[in-house]
Amino acid sequence: MNSLASDSPIADIGYLSRSEHRIPMLVALTERPRSRSELCELTEMSSSTVRRTLSEFEDRAWVRKDGYKYVATRLGEAIATGMEDLIELFETERKLRDIWHWLPDEMVEVPIETWDETTVTLSEPDSPYRPVNRFKSLLRQTNEVRYLRPEVALMEPCFDVLLSLIDASVDITLVDRPRCHAYFITTYPERSLEMEKRDNFTVLEHDELPKCGIGLLETRVTISCYEQDSGSVQALIDTDVPAIREWAESTYASFETDARPVTPEAYME
Repeated sequence: MNSLASDSPIADIGYLSRSEHRIPMLVALTERPRSRSELCELTEMSSSTVRRTLSEFEDRAWVRKDGYKYVATRLGEAIATGMEDLIELFETERKLRDIWHWLPDEMVEVPIETWDETTVTLSEPDSPYRPVNRFKSLLRQTNEVRYLRPEVALMEPCFDVLLSLIDASVDITLVDRPRCHAYFITTYPERSLEMEKRDNFTVLEHDELPKCGIGLLETRVTISCYEQDSGSVQALIDTDVPAIREWAESTYASFETDARPVTPEAYME
């Protein structure tokens, strides 16, 4: 016990994290008393390893013996909860580190715990369309579409779904930059003219939009992160967190107010 007393808190954190079985074992013992054999089966560790770990837990007063079983003390419960929270925090951080530089300044102010309730889909070398396909699946489930910088919605995997929503009388409003409208309209002139005739489809343009796309679907908010040069979708974030929804609604409204209507004929002259 004296040797443990000289250790620092960091040393105890290191002790728990150096072996993958220690935290799950301590968490398991907060749920109910368990025997050594149960813990061996749960952690897939040898009997000698489990016995040694339990002895180390006992030295730290994290567990106590209850007959032939072991159970966490209140102190052990507190440590287990703290480690679970820490792991959850790092899981969230790992999910965000690759997209953090794309996010608007307002988004990085959102409490980090909020991001645990988001889904992040990253483009990968062997699966570059993962974010686009994720958006396609969300698009199929919505009865509302409002989007700033909607390039992801106009890509081939999503475009047919968008057309089907228009045919189903779903209200759709897209706000994009003039050069993006020019590209789409001149590349797909017949489709553009047909879509523009529909009362439930509105296209607006704005000269200065956020660097990310912001989509308001019926139950989800999406944030599409584009590669600056190519415009390819590098990541898609989607969530139903109220704080993010409130930010997205406010941001969308501020740009929609200043946006101007677009007609395909203007780019075909």
